[in-house]
Amino acid sequence: MDYLKKSICDLFKVEIESKRLARVITPLQYQGGDQVVVRVRKNDGGFTIDDNGEAAFFAAVNGGDIESEAFARWMEELQFLSPVGLDDDEILSVTTASETDIPLYIFRVAEVAQQLYAVSMPRGERVQNDFRERLQAIVHNIVNEMNAPAKQNAELPIAGGFVADYLIETKTPIIIIAATSSARLLEAEVIHEKYKSDKRPVNVIAVAENQAAVGKKQFERAAYYTDRALIFDELAFESLIKQEAQELSH
Repeated sequence: MDYLKKSICDLFKVEIESKRLARVITPLQYQGGDQVVVRVRKNDGGFTIDDNGEAAFFAAVNGGDIESEAFARWMEELQFLSPVGLDDDEILSVTTASETDIPLYIFRVAEVAQQLYAVSMPRGERVQNDFRERLQAIVHNIVNEMNAPAKQNAELPIAGGFVADYLIETKTPIIIIAATSSARLLEAEVIHEKYKSDKRPVNVIAVAENQAAVGKKQFERAAYYTDRALIFDELAFESLIKQEAQELSH
């Protein structure tokens, strides 16, 4: 487990620019290939973690639109799903008085920055699919057939406010993460690590529609840092989850 912690930490490069400012170069990337960089600023009231406006800037220079209806809907959802907000200067940020919150908020800002870029892109440049809907239909069929208690968009009982796409409440809980981006896949790894660190039983399954959606290297790494990392196949996935739910119910 020590190796796992070091491996995840090594993915982030920290550059100290002054006593009050640090740059964190994350392993996440915008669709154009630029790394997502997060700033940590010390102020009199604590700390501000932000993207320096880069997500909106990169989106703008690549034809993104942060005034579209789709973007507005995403912003409304963001208020409920993340502590990160977008201010009038188009900077994504979150503040905290506690130094211990900084690592989690670095991840949160980077995740939202990546999402902002993707959501702002013209629809013709984004892949439209029904991956989430097909995944949802399969999970619902399984839990109904097995009469297994389950929750969708379930907040997990670990530090950080992490949310599972699906939580099947077997004796050993099954957490299913729909890995629609490399950020979400990395979040599955962090969830797995937090459960293990807390000595909580868990089975974390990360599901991606294909390797291109999350990155080949990231997908291959996730196989080691979750219980399972899968490419979505409806029949195989349904069979696997049924088997896992039956085995972990005892």
